[in-house]
Amino acid sequence: MTLSRRHLIAAAAASAAMPRVGLAASPRVIGWDELIPPGVPYAQIIGEGQMDRVRDTWLPEFDENATKLNKKLHGAYIKMPGYVLPIDMSTAGVTSFIMVPYVGACIHTPPPPANQLVFVDSKKPWPSDKLWDPVWVTGRMRHELQSTTIADIGYALTADLIEAYTW
Repeated sequence: MTLSRRHLIAAAAASAAMPRVGLAASPRVIGWDELIPPGVPYAQIIGEGQMDRVRDTWLPEFDENATKLNKKLHGAYIKMPGYVLPIDMSTAGVTSFIMVPYVGACIHTPPPPANQLVFVDSKKPWPSDKLWDPVWVTGRMRHELQSTTIADIGYALTADLIEAYTW
């Protein structure tokens, strides 16, 4: 079978117009230190603080660096590890949660600064019997400073995938 130049050009144009199934972007794997903008040392985020004698907890005082966010992460497709602090939960599991850098953050200890917290929303629930296990969350990151009764949160992430973290 002989193909003419016209057939080759038409075939190339048709393949270029076809959807790219299976060529989804790989997520960028990040750690908690990348949520802080370059040039802002973690030590400069937390100030002196004070003791809440009624609740017997330490209340850190954060400076303006605590709400500075890494601009390169806005809109980025990322994968990062963390722990689940449930917000919306049903018998199916957790669909909204605050992802924290260490187990017990915000529950047994004062909350980390806003740029160390990520609000995660997922259509697929994470099983409620695995709340103390670390997770990998993959999805689209965005800047979204929000204040809740639990903590001030700097980032939001719509989860495409939540899976057990293994090392």
